[in-house]
Amino acid sequence: MGAAGAAPHGRRSRARAMTRVMVVDDHPMWRDAVARDLAEAGLDVVATASTGEEALRRAAATRPDVAVVDLRLPTMTGVEVTRELVRADPSVRVLVLSASGERDDVLAAVKAGATGYLVKSASRGEFLAAVLSVSGGDAVFTPGLAGLVLGEFRRLAEHPVGEVDTDVPHLTPREHEILRMVAKCRSYRQIAEELTLSHRTVQNHVQNTLRKLQLHNRVELVRYAIEQGLDEG
Repeated sequence: MGAAGAAPHGRRSRARAMTRVMVVDDHPMWRDAVARDLAEAGLDVVATASTGEEALRRAAATRPDVAVVDLRLPTMTGVEVTRELVRADPSVRVLVLSASGERDDVLAAVKAGATGYLVKSASRGEFLAAVLSVSGGDAVFTPGLAGLVLGEFRRLAEHPVGEVDTDVPHLTPREHEILRMVAKCRSYRQIAEELTLSHRTVQNHVQNTLRKLQLHNRVELVRYAIEQGLDEG
Protein backbone atom coordinates (compact mmCIF):
# COMPACT_ATOMS: atom_id res chain seq x y z
CA MET A 1 0.00 0.00 0.00
CA GLY A 2 2.81 2.40 0.89
CA ALA A 3 4.62 1.90 -2.42
CA ALA A 4 1.44 2.35 -4.44
CA GLY A 5 0.65 5.58 -2.64
CA ALA A 6 4.18 6.93 -3.05
CA ALA A 7 4.36 6.55 -6.82
CA PRO A 8 1.99 9.40 -7.80
CA HIS A 9 3.80 11.74 -5.39
CA GLY A 10 7.09 10.72 -6.98
CA ARG A 11 5.74 11.42 -10.45
CA ARG A 12 4.49 14.84 -9.35
CA SER A 13 7.88 15.62 -7.83
CA ARG A 14 9.66 14.65 -11.03
CA ALA A 15 7.22 16.73 -13.09
CA ARG A 16 7.93 19.75 -10.90
CA ALA A 17 11.69 19.25 -11.17
CA MET A 18 11.39 19.04 -14.95
CA THR A 19 9.41 22.31 -15.18
CA ARG A 20 11.78 25.12 -16.16
CA VAL A 21 10.65 28.57 -15.02
CA MET A 22 11.83 32.13 -15.64
CA VAL A 23 10.70 35.00 -13.38
CA VAL A 24 10.44 38.52 -14.83
CA ASP A 25 9.85 41.39 -12.39
CA ASP A 26 11.67 44.69 -11.86
CA HIS A 27 11.26 44.66 -8.05
CA PRO A 28 14.24 42.68 -6.67
CA MET A 29 12.61 41.62 -3.39
CA TRP A 30 9.44 40.40 -5.10
CA ARG A 31 11.38 38.69 -7.91
CA ASP A 32 13.66 36.91 -5.44
CA ALA A 33 10.72 35.83 -3.26
CA VAL A 34 8.85 34.36 -6.23
CA ALA A 35 11.97 32.54 -7.46
CA ARG A 36 12.60 31.20 -3.95
CA ASP A 37 9.01 29.92 -3.63
CA LEU A 38 9.32 28.14 -6.95
CA ALA A 39 12.68 26.58 -6.08
CA GLU A 40 11.48 25.47 -2.64
CA ALA A 41 8.48 23.80 -4.32
CA GLY A 42 10.88 21.77 -6.45
CA LEU A 43 10.66 23.64 -9.75
CA ASP A 44 13.75 24.50 -11.78
CA VAL A 45 14.21 28.29 -11.86
CA VAL A 46 16.47 28.66 -14.89
CA ALA A 47 16.52 32.47 -15.09
CA THR A 48 15.34 35.73 -13.57
CA ALA A 49 15.13 39.10 -15.28
CA SER A 50 14.31 42.69 -14.33
CA THR A 51 13.58 44.09 -17.81
CA GLY A 52 11.90 42.88 -20.98
CA GLU A 53 15.08 42.95 -22.99
CA GLU A 54 16.87 40.90 -20.34
CA ALA A 55 13.97 38.45 -20.27
CA LEU A 56 14.10 37.90 -24.04
CA ARG A 57 17.87 37.30 -23.97
CA ARG A 58 17.69 34.88 -21.07
CA ALA A 59 14.68 33.04 -22.48
CA ALA A 60 16.59 32.45 -25.71
CA ALA A 61 19.51 31.05 -23.71
CA THR A 62 17.59 28.94 -21.16
CA ARG A 63 14.36 27.93 -23.00
CA PRO A 64 11.96 28.01 -19.99
CA ASP A 65 8.69 26.07 -20.08
CA VAL A 66 6.92 28.82 -18.13
CA ALA A 67 7.66 32.53 -17.87
CA VAL A 68 6.14 34.33 -14.87
CA VAL A 69 5.87 37.93 -16.06
CA ASP A 70 4.86 41.17 -14.32
CA LEU A 71 2.96 43.71 -16.43
CA ARG A 72 4.72 46.82 -15.12
CA LEU A 73 8.27 46.67 -16.46
CA PRO A 74 10.68 49.43 -17.55
CA THR A 75 11.18 50.12 -21.28
CA MET A 76 9.02 47.16 -22.38
CA THR A 77 5.62 46.34 -20.90
CA GLY A 78 4.74 42.84 -19.74
CA VAL A 79 2.30 42.60 -22.64
CA GLU A 80 5.10 43.36 -25.12
CA VAL A 81 7.38 40.86 -23.40
CA THR A 82 4.65 38.21 -23.55
CA ARG A 83 4.08 38.82 -27.25
CA GLU A 84 7.80 38.58 -28.05
CA LEU A 85 8.37 35.49 -25.90
CA VAL A 86 5.53 33.61 -27.61
CA ARG A 87 6.59 34.83 -31.04
CA ALA A 88 10.15 33.58 -30.47
CA ASP A 89 9.02 30.27 -28.93
CA PRO A 90 5.34 29.31 -29.37
CA SER A 91 5.77 26.45 -26.88
CA VAL A 92 6.51 28.75 -23.91
CA ARG A 93 3.66 29.31 -21.44
CA VAL A 94 3.35 32.80 -19.99
CA LEU A 95 1.72 33.32 -16.60
CA VAL A 96 1.17 37.00 -15.91
CA LEU A 97 1.53 37.82 -12.21
CA SER A 98 0.34 41.38 -11.73
CA ALA A 99 -1.04 43.76 -9.11
CA SER A 100 -3.66 44.79 -11.66
CA GLY A 101 -6.93 42.96 -12.20
CA GLU A 102 -8.22 45.59 -14.64
CA ARG A 103 -10.17 44.32 -17.65
CA ASP A 104 -7.95 46.03 -20.24
CA ASP A 105 -4.76 44.65 -18.70
CA VAL A 106 -6.13 41.11 -18.57
CA LEU A 107 -7.42 41.12 -22.15
CA ALA A 108 -4.24 42.72 -23.52
CA ALA A 109 -2.12 40.02 -21.85
CA VAL A 110 -4.32 37.19 -23.15
CA LYS A 111 -4.40 38.60 -26.68
CA ALA A 112 -0.59 38.82 -26.56
CA GLY A 113 -0.46 35.09 -25.83
CA ALA A 114 -0.54 34.71 -22.04
CA THR A 115 -1.83 31.31 -20.95
CA GLY A 116 -2.74 32.51 -17.45
CA TYR A 117 -3.27 35.65 -15.41
CA LEU A 118 -2.97 35.81 -11.63
CA VAL A 119 -3.14 38.84 -9.36
CA LYS A 120 -0.38 39.27 -6.80
CA SER A 121 -2.83 38.95 -3.93
CA ALA A 122 -3.05 35.21 -4.70
CA SER A 123 -1.73 32.86 -2.04
CA ARG A 124 1.56 30.99 -2.41
CA GLY A 125 -0.39 27.76 -2.91
CA GLU A 126 -2.58 29.31 -5.60
CA PHE A 127 0.47 30.67 -7.38
CA LEU A 128 2.37 27.37 -7.36
CA ALA A 129 -0.72 25.48 -8.54
CA ALA A 130 -1.16 28.01 -11.35
CA VAL A 131 2.43 27.58 -12.54
CA LEU A 132 2.06 23.80 -12.65
CA SER A 133 -1.32 24.01 -14.41
CA VAL A 134 -0.02 26.46 -16.99
CA SER A 135 3.04 24.27 -17.60
CA GLY A 136 0.64 21.40 -18.38
CA GLY A 137 -1.24 23.50 -20.93
CA ASP A 138 -4.24 24.62 -18.87
CA ALA A 139 -5.40 28.24 -19.00
CA VAL A 140 -5.48 29.61 -15.44
CA PHE A 141 -7.04 32.86 -14.26
CA THR A 142 -7.72 34.52 -10.94
CA PRO A 143 -11.36 33.76 -10.03
CA GLY A 144 -13.65 36.12 -11.92
CA LEU A 145 -11.20 36.81 -14.75
CA ALA A 146 -11.90 33.62 -16.74
CA GLY A 147 -15.49 34.75 -17.35
CA LEU A 148 -14.23 38.12 -18.53
CA VAL A 149 -11.88 36.50 -21.05
CA LEU A 150 -14.53 34.09 -22.35
CA GLY A 151 -17.00 36.97 -22.65
CA GLU A 152 -14.54 38.92 -24.77
CA PHE A 153 -13.89 35.90 -26.99
CA ARG A 154 -17.63 35.46 -27.48
CA ARG A 155 -17.98 39.14 -28.34
CA LEU A 156 -15.23 38.84 -30.94
CA ALA A 157 -16.84 35.67 -32.30
CA GLU A 158 -19.98 37.67 -33.11
CA HIS A 159 -17.93 39.64 -35.62
CA PRO A 160 -15.74 36.98 -37.29
CA VAL A 161 -13.34 37.80 -40.08
CA GLY A 162 -13.99 35.63 -43.14
CA GLU A 163 -15.89 32.37 -43.32
CA VAL A 164 -15.90 29.91 -40.42
CA ASP A 165 -15.59 26.20 -41.03
CA THR A 166 -18.21 24.89 -38.60
CA ASP A 167 -17.66 21.24 -39.52
CA VAL A 168 -13.93 21.21 -38.68
CA PRO A 169 -13.57 18.15 -40.99
CA HIS A 170 -9.81 17.68 -40.44
CA LEU A 171 -10.22 16.76 -36.76
CA THR A 172 -10.97 13.24 -35.52
CA PRO A 173 -14.23 12.70 -33.60
CA ARG A 174 -12.27 12.47 -30.34
CA GLU A 175 -10.34 15.68 -31.06
CA HIS A 176 -13.60 17.42 -31.90
CA GLU A 177 -15.15 16.15 -28.65
CA ILE A 178 -12.23 17.41 -26.59
CA LEU A 179 -12.30 20.73 -28.45
CA ARG A 180 -15.92 21.21 -27.37
CA MET A 181 -14.88 20.68 -23.75
CA VAL A 182 -11.91 23.03 -24.10
CA ALA A 183 -14.34 25.70 -25.36
CA LYS A 184 -16.16 25.43 -22.04
CA CYS A 185 -12.89 26.05 -20.17
CA ARG A 186 -12.67 22.53 -18.74
CA SER A 187 -9.23 21.67 -17.42
CA TYR A 188 -7.30 18.73 -18.87
CA ARG A 189 -7.93 16.81 -15.65
CA GLN A 190 -11.68 17.40 -15.86
CA ILE A 191 -11.74 16.31 -19.49
CA ALA A 192 -9.71 13.19 -18.68
CA GLU A 193 -12.06 12.21 -15.86
CA GLU A 194 -15.23 12.78 -17.90
CA LEU A 195 -13.97 10.84 -20.93
CA THR A 196 -12.15 8.17 -18.88
CA LEU A 197 -8.82 9.01 -20.48
CA SER A 198 -5.38 9.66 -19.04
CA HIS A 199 -4.23 13.24 -18.56
CA ARG A 200 -1.41 12.58 -21.05
CA THR A 201 -3.83 11.29 -23.70
CA VAL A 202 -5.91 14.47 -23.42
CA GLN A 203 -2.75 16.59 -23.73
CA ASN A 204 -1.71 14.64 -26.83
CA HIS A 205 -5.12 15.17 -28.46
CA VAL A 206 -4.95 18.89 -27.72
CA GLN A 207 -1.42 19.15 -29.10
CA ASN A 208 -2.51 17.35 -32.28
CA THR A 209 -5.46 19.73 -32.60
CA LEU A 210 -3.22 22.77 -32.13
CA ARG A 211 -0.90 21.50 -34.83
CA LYS A 212 -3.73 20.80 -37.28
CA LEU A 213 -5.33 24.20 -36.72
CA GLN A 214 -1.94 25.96 -36.74
CA LEU A 215 -2.56 27.51 -33.33
CA HIS A 216 0.07 28.07 -30.65
CA ASN A 217 -1.55 27.67 -27.25
CA ARG A 218 -4.67 26.82 -25.33
CA VAL A 219 -5.92 30.41 -25.18
CA GLU A 220 -5.92 30.59 -28.98
CA LEU A 221 -7.66 27.21 -29.06
CA VAL A 222 -10.43 28.40 -26.71
CA ARG A 223 -11.01 31.44 -28.89
CA TYR A 224 -11.10 29.30 -32.04
CA ALA A 225 -13.56 26.86 -30.46
CA ILE A 226 -15.86 29.68 -29.37
CA GLU A 227 -15.75 31.16 -32.88
CA GLN A 228 -16.94 27.78 -34.08
CA GLY A 229 -19.81 27.87 -31.59
CA LEU A 230 -18.46 24.78 -29.83
CA ASP A 231 -19.08 26.26 -26.38
CA GLU A 232 -22.83 25.97 -26.91
CA GLY A 233 -24.94 22.94 -26.14
